[in-house]
Amino acid sequence: MFRNMIRAKQQLSREECAAILRTEKRGVLSVIGDEGWPYGMPLNHYYNEADGKLYFHSGKQGHKLDALRANGKASFCVLDEGRRDAGDWALRFRSVIVFGRVEFIEDRETIYEISAKLSRKFTDDEAYIADELRRSGPATCMFALVPEHITGKRIKEA
Repeated sequence: MFRNMIRAKQQLSREECAAILRTEKRGVLSVIGDEGWPYGMPLNHYYNEADGKLYFHSGKQGHKLDALRANGKASFCVLDEGRRDAGDWALRFRSVIVFGRVEFIEDRETIYEISAKLSRKFTDDEAYIADELRRSGPATCMFALVPEHITGKRIKEA
């Protein structure tokens, strides 16, 4: 169902993929949008290693949610920051693509718990996080991307 990587020597291990998903803050979620058009949007995420799912928060309406309710298949692509070797113009970076299906989270306690964990990727200000959850929590929709296939790759621009 999913293709094998052509340049297998560049493939990342499962552990390297998990580390990138855990530490990087943003990626691009791609869905099947209106009239079958691809629709990709940058989103921050929380990767829960315990259940292997990626969690996203959102408002309660919009193109993204309409698309996901119509067709729950999605992919999420994350790049690390990359690096340049001394004297080399080319950027070396790693990417991970997760293919999966979306499930909507209805349990408010889980939504608040995951939202707090996601917020901690950006700040350790617990008072700010608590206030944000108090103000925005009731209007938050959350969904998880349940992976069916994860692949990662080392890339050197050339």
